[in-house]
Amino acid sequence: MAMERANLLNMAKLSIKGLIESALSFGRTLDSDYPPLQQFFVVMEHCLKHGLKVKKSFLGYNKSLWGPLEMVEKLCPEAGEIAASVRDLPGLKTPLGRARAWLRLALMQKKLADYLRLLITRKDILSEFYENSAVMLEEEGAVIVGLLVGLNVIDANLCVKGEDLDTQVGVIDFSMYLKNDIDDYRSEERNGQIAAILDQKNYVEELNRQLNSTVQGLQGRVESLEKSNSKLIEELAIAKNNIIKLQEENHQLRTENSVILMKTQQRLEIAEGDLNCELDTYKQSRQGLDEMYNEARRQLKEECQLRQDVENELVVQVSMKQEMEMAMKLLEKDIHEKQDTLIGLRHQLDDVKAINVEMYQKMQSSDDNMRQKNDMIARLEEKTNQITATMKQLEQSDKDLLSQTRTLAMSFVKCASTDTEHQYKLVKDISF
Repeated sequence: MAMERANLLNMAKLSIKGLIESALSFGRTLDSDYPPLQQFFVVMEHCLKHGLKVKKSFLGYNKSLWGPLEMVEKLCPEAGEIAASVRDLPGLKTPLGRARAWLRLALMQKKLADYLRLLITRKDILSEFYENSAVMLEEEGAVIVGLLVGLNVIDANLCVKGEDLDTQVGVIDFSMYLKNDIDDYRSEERNGQIAAILDQKNYVEELNRQLNSTVQGLQGRVESLEKSNSKLIEELAIAKNNIIKLQEENHQLRTENSVILMKTQQRLEIAEGDLNCELDTYKQSRQGLDEMYNEARRQLKEECQLRQDVENELVVQVSMKQEMEMAMKLLEKDIHEKQDTLIGLRHQLDDVKAINVEMYQKMQSSDDNMRQKNDMIARLEEKTNQITATMKQLEQSDKDLLSQTRTLAMSFVKCASTDTEHQYKLVKDISF
């Protein structure tokens, strides 16, 4: 294996050196039919096949160069274009044909040395495809990749699409590398010329790369400025449209505000008129309630005075049983009349409550005077509660008076009266 690696290294040196010398002496772009270029691809194919592991497939055992070369796409995204172009070629049916097409496309891009340098640095990936003593895993592989850098001075135009790469036989032609003394002398002169040309070409390529990088930077800045300018123009147009929309909305809101203000003024005038009418109605109803209250109070005073007179008369007439019973009947009749009066007062109170409820419903539509009306209603309810309490006290006093008269009648049943006519007149006055 070491001898094979040394032989392949020497053949690679001769092939690369001969290709560069012949290309520079040829003086134009190389094509697929150029013999040194064909021999170079044959030598590279042998170098890449050295130590390649045998892969088992459905058709048997085979060695494929396409596997490790396809992995370059994962290591360098720029190699994706070459891999995609190789896969899209219609005439290629075997992995070996795809590998040969890949080598030719990489040489035309002047990236063959860069791609293979990335590949040999990943020993973990190459160990899946090559034996441990293969050229690609040893120092000879690094030397060959370094020699490939000199091929960047060659311009090649290879037609891969119409070429039959699947069935080509890779045989090395050693007759191309056998030379005499004259050729050696000429080769030394050519080597000097080649070195000078290579230096000039490297300088020109480096200058070209710097110019390309500067142009790309300027193009990037121009694109960024154009994008920012377009964005600013769009933002300005959007801002103008927003300003126009806001002005329209402002005008619309002002018109709506004026309309709403007029409507609210009209509603306030109507509400003020309704409120004045309700206040007049409330004052009239309150005056009527005050008159009814004064009348009820007067009647209560009269009844209290009448009760006091009855009590005085009863104290005087406790001695007469028959006349006491008559007085009791007269008192019961008077109580019934008072109850009728109380019933009438209750009806009046119900009417007052109905009026208060109606006024309360009307007052709900007016939010500003709600508290004053609630206070007035509370006062009216307090007065009505006082009247009802007074009526209940009157009823209770009547009951107490009736019970007292009955008790007095029973206690003084046996008492006799000497002045019958005078007492009869007194009882008669009390009943009226």
